[in-house]
Amino acid sequence: MKKTYKIEVDCANCANLMEDAARKTAGVAGATVNFMTQKMIVEFEDGQDEKKVMKAVLKACKKVEPDCEIEF
Repeated sequence: MKKTYKIEVDCANCANLMEDAARKTAGVAGATVNFMTQKMIVEFEDGQDEKKVMKAVLKACKKVEPDCEIEF
């Protein structure tokens, strides 16, 4: 399952780092962060709890940019 989320990211480099962090999160099959549109597309592994996985993704992204926000 793929879902799109609104994300607050300050620069293109941070977007790339957040994309890498999201991809390494358990339960994520794939992730893309678009700095220009301020959107994150996350593809979940089968049977994963979307909210639980997104909390982990947000935590990973906050390590890159502490003021990052993802609307989920």
